[in-house]
Formats: sequence, structure tokens, C-alpha cells
Amino acid sequence: FIKDPYKFHQKQDKLFYRGAIYQKHRIEFFQKYFNHPLCDLGHVGSKSLHHAWQKARISIAKHLPYKFLLALEGNDVASNLKWVMSSNSLAIMPKPKFETWFMEGSLEPNVHYLQIRDDYEDLEERLEFCLLHPTFAQDIIYNAHQYVAQFFDKKREDLISLLVLEKYFYYTNQLNFLSI
Repeated sequence: FIKDPYKFHQKQDKLFYRGAIYQKHRIEFFQKYFNHPLCDLGHVGSKSLHHAWQKARISIAKHLPYKFLLALEGNDVASNLKWVMSSNSLAIMPKPKFETWFMEGSLEPNVHYLQIRDDYEDLEERLEFCLLHPTFAQDIIYNAHQYVAQFFDKKREDLISLLVLEKYFYYTNQLNFLSI
């Protein structure tokens, strides 16, 4: 998780993303939006692929001056989603299909992140809506911060880890009973 020095209203009116573009759905997104005036996108993977989309890797801090940060799943979860939701930028993504300890399945669209269609066709409309209604975007960012805050309680996280281990040992026949 990160501490964002910028407030939403101080940020640039663009969707920003740097990532490796190998999967079909990421390629489709770049084909649609790479040269779009509301987007600053870049492929940071293999230099032998997608030459036209190639841009330098940059730090998380260099993502933060943008109002909108894309969280696109790759082979599994969108690995940037955790820090994006802790920033003062709005997480933009289709409904997540994969689940980790972050419990992506419990995220509510347009409550914790701005949901776009799986075919991405509504991206421009959704970004423009947020630019015209910044309070809507800021409410989602506030809710995202509330969501990530649950992971800051070390005692709770340690207890959950122990309970997960207990279930693992039980289901692998290393324990005869569950205490919960």
C-alpha cells in the first residue's frame, strides 16, 4: 500500500498504465486506446513485441499524478490493484475474474472501483463522466481507502493467517479436527 501525496483534483485528467502486454484482452485494450487523448499507456514487457507501444518502466510514484489508473488482469489478478486502491487515483477495470487474499470478489463496482465493460467500449464515456462529476470519483476513492484499511490490522491479519493454516492442515489430514 502507498501514501499518495496528490489530491484527486491536483492530478492530470488521464488514464495511466504501464504493463506487460501479452494477453489477448490487454492487446485489445491497447489497440483501442493507445493513441487516445485521455490515455497514457505503455508496454513495458519484452522489447521484441509491440514496438509501437513500448515505453520505459516507471516507479509507482510516477503513476500517482494521474486521476485514473488502469488495473487490468493479466494471467490472473491485476497485481497493481492493491496499491492503486490505496492511492488518491481512481481504479478503472472490468469486473475482476480472479481472487486472492485481497478478496477481489467482494469489491463492488462503482463503489470500490470504476467498472468498465469487458469489451472496454464504455471507457471514454466513463472517464468523461468522472471528469464532469469529480465528487462521484472521489466517493469511490474514499470507499476504496475504507476497503484497503481492513488489511492494516496486523493482529487480525495474523489471526486470519493462522486460521488459514489450520484449515490447510485439516484438509491435508495433518490435523484431526478444526478448532473453529
